[in-house]
This record gives sequence, structure tokens and C-alpha cells, in this order.
Amino acid sequence: MKPSASQLTDPAILQQLFNHNLNRMYFGKRYLNDNMPHLIETASFRTLQLALGELQGDVKKQLGRLEEIYRLAGITPSSDECIPIKSIFKETFALEKKGIGLELLGDIDMILYMQLIEHINITAFRMLLILSKALNFTEISQLLIESFDESVDDDHLFTMIANEYLGRNDQVS
Repeated sequence: MKPSASQLTDPAILQQLFNHNLNRMYFGKRYLNDNMPHLIETASFRTLQLALGELQGDVKKQLGRLEEIYRLAGITPSSDECIPIKSIFKETFALEKKGIGLELLGDIDMILYMQLIEHINITAFRMLLILSKALNFTEISQLLIESFDESVDDDHLFTMIANEYLGRNDQVS
């Protein structure tokens, strides 16, 4: 059933959508932050370890921005489950549990999953940005743009890492 025009412009509904998506992003980032040290330790390619460390730094900055967004919006984080991020990480960590000894497979899977996570982040930040603009959250919109840009940069970083790891010169964007 298609939402009514009044639902699409109702500030209370838009706020509820914003809060829901903000919670998913926030708790996904917290989960990512908590699990990054293990992922860095698991990577065998030094450049991948460095990229994961850089990503961890970006995640910490994004968490700070998300906490500032909560403050500016006057809302409190609610512990929504963030199933997509947890599922991706559980799959990534399952490689070592299955005893797969191929470092190449493990590293390439990490690159793949990190890019998948960044694509989710890019889409989620974009949706939050659309909602924040609809709610006239100017200051919040700027914080979301900064986090969106970092996620785009991190996605490009992992593409470059994949090319370097596999000795490829042709860059796919």
C-alpha cells in the first residue's frame, strides 16, 4: 500500500524514519568499531592492514559525528539491531573458523566485505541526508555529508588495495 502524501511530509513520520535509520547506522558503526582490531589482525597483506586501520579511524570519527547528530536532534540512541552489518562480519570472521588457509582468499574476502559495508554506509548516509534535509536539519546535514564523503573515499581505497594486491594496473571505479 502506497503511503499517503500527508505521510510523506508529516514531520513526525519523517523524524521517526530519521531516528530508525540513524540508530541502524550508529549501532552498525559501533559493531564495526568493536570488531575492527580482530579484522586488522587477521589480514595478511600489510597494505590491507593499513587500510583497515585507516577505516577504523574513519569509523571513530563517524561515531563522533553520529553522537553529535543525536545531541543536535535531541534524541537518544536506541539499541536497534543492525543485522546487515553483523551478518557481513560474521561471514568474514567465518573464514578463519572454517580453517581456510589461503591468505589470498581471506584478504580478498575482507576487501569485498569492506566494500560491501561501505556501499551500505554510502546508501544509509544518503538516506539520512535526504531525511535531514526534509526535516531542515542544516547542521546535521553537514555532518552526514562529511561521513558520506569518507565512506566514498574508503570504498575507493579498498578498490585500490584490491588492484595493488592482485598486481593490477587497470583501475576499475
